[in-house]
Amino acid sequence: MLTREDNQRVTQVGPGTEMGQLMRLYWIPFLLSKDVDVDGQTYKVRLLGEDLVAYRDTDGQVGLVDHACPHRGAPMAFARNEDGGLRCIYHGWKFDTTGACREMPAEPANSAMLKKVKIAAYPVRERNGVLWAYMGPDADNPPPLPDIEWNLVPEEQVALTMRVQECNWLQALEGEIDSAHAAILHGRVDVGGIINQWKQAQDLTPTFECVQHSVGVSIASRRKVGDDKNYIRVNQFLMPFWTFVPPQAQYPDLSGHAWVPIDDHHTLCLMFSYTPAQPLYEKTRKVFKEGYGGRETGHASEASFEKRSPVEPYHTYWSRFNRANAYQFDYGLQVNKYNSGLPGLWVQDAACQSGVAAVYDRSKEHLGTSDTGIARTRRMLLDSLRKLGQDGTRPESVNQPDRYMLRAASLTVPAGADWMKEGEQHMKAELGKDFGYTP
Repeated sequence: MLTREDNQRVTQVGPGTEMGQLMRLYWIPFLLSKDVDVDGQTYKVRLLGEDLVAYRDTDGQVGLVDHACPHRGAPMAFARNEDGGLRCIYHGWKFDTTGACREMPAEPANSAMLKKVKIAAYPVRERNGVLWAYMGPDADNPPPLPDIEWNLVPEEQVALTMRVQECNWLQALEGEIDSAHAAILHGRVDVGGIINQWKQAQDLTPTFECVQHSVGVSIASRRKVGDDKNYIRVNQFLMPFWTFVPPQAQYPDLSGHAWVPIDDHHTLCLMFSYTPAQPLYEKTRKVFKEGYGGRETGHASEASFEKRSPVEPYHTYWSRFNRANAYQFDYGLQVNKYNSGLPGLWVQDAACQSGVAAVYDRSKEHLGTSDTGIARTRRMLLDSLRKLGQDGTRPESVNQPDRYMLRAASLTVPAGADWMKEGEQHMKAELGKDFGYTP
């Protein structure tokens, strides 16, 4: 459990908060490249409690600026994107991607304000279809982007989706490093379905072992497979908000999330799935896009979103499965077919992570041995906050982009074997290297 005070420390992310300061040391994936067109409409976002708008200028550069014009506070969501800048519709002040003001039509031509006034702006980088923002103190010399494998493989090997979840970032993240729930929450009452055939469904009482390293925590669950073998699943938590999930045996891929804090009560869930050495299976890509049998997969399908106003942050990524409609829970379905009574994988996770409250009071928890990875992750985060607050010591991971070349792994090993030793090579990501084992 966490005290109420520590719960606030790890979930509050706005300007001036401890966790907000820590998050701002890292590059943050905040939008897909396809969401902003050259000279196209702005896209409203919110990151770490700050309202911003993203746009792509005439030269293809992406800007991320304050949502309010610094002149009289008019909404930049309505600004006209033209001729290399974003023009406020109120008085025509125009800003470039650096935040510099380029034109003030209603002011004298020699006005000193033109050189002084800026709109708040954050550096943006673009790589493999994803836009990244740096909101930290080193804007003139930011750290390098992390070398995360999914963002480096060819486009045909990866599938990306985004959605908004109605809870704080850590509540969402903890669901993915908790592999004890998978076969239970996602399983079925009857004997049908692929999930009931998962290896982890053969042993619902795994033991957990964790290894902390400079960029995060490797969390292994050990399950018995017969008398002489163990099935090991190693999930990865990487600072500050990354989780990697091991592959399954049928159509194996590697997957995970960035759990990006929108504010204290909402999370942007960027999900990635990829194959390390071949194009992603077309059947898999189709299922991610369309769902399967009317149900959601790990990715939010195209039909799962509800339309919202473009002045609302992430207006294209709000789900029709939400707390207000009980995530479309169906008790009859629960009794007769699916353990959860909920329509698909990510909906089941989201309902459990967000269904009670956007910020659950963790002082009421009763953690067990299956929560070992969660407890270790929380300690790492709190320790990072303490060091940063005491003397400004930053996590090593801020400037170790190559250390993010890790994979989650699922291995069958001799009973009692050292999973770190058995899985060492399989947990190292190398571009073009296949799994090297049968998941």
